[in-house]
Amino acid sequence: MRLAILDTGHRFGTKVLFALIRAGSRQPVAGPVKLIMYRPDFFGAHLKTLTHEAMRGPSAWSVADRELMAAFVSKMNDCEYCIKAHTAVAARAYQDPARVSAVLADLETAPIEEPLRATLRLLRKLIGEQRVDVDDMHTLLAAGVSRSQIEDALGVACAFDVMNRLADAFEFSIPGPEAFEAGAKYVLAHGYR
Repeated sequence: MRLAILDTGHRFGTKVLFALIRAGSRQPVAGPVKLIMYRPDFFGAHLKTLTHEAMRGPSAWSVADRELMAAFVSKMNDCEYCIKAHTAVAARAYQDPARVSAVLADLETAPIEEPLRATLRLLRKLIGEQRVDVDDMHTLLAAGVSRSQIEDALGVACAFDVMNRLADAFEFSIPGPEAFEAGAKYVLAHGYR
């Protein structure tokens, strides 16, 4: 259900910021920004911290890999907004849109390294079955994924499982490709703060 409060319920300073964003980017303010800026002390600041740490904190995974994980989790959750947003960011981060498209089309034949493929398989199982077990962890370790990489991938899955549900619950508007490209440039330059 689209809540009008996300479009109109912000403080004056936030409304001014949104006007500047619209003027500077020539794009509508993105749904996640509206959500995070509405009552940031209650929810938004915490979600930003979680997401920024998962996506830009120290990790053996590259930024591109984590953005691909976000797009992949979003695909598993069938969240159109987040699929498009993070596909754009991952494609820009890798500088290889075909690679990202290949992973989202068919993980098993996509041209990626085995540790990343094994990790995406685990995330697919986690999202689909909502559980993983010790054998899944052994499989990842055998594929060359470190314990810290497993934790980092689970952090990405957590952040985007939450955001996917919020995007769908609040019916984030789906802008055109130009808006997703503008958002990708911004996110790569500034992260999720």
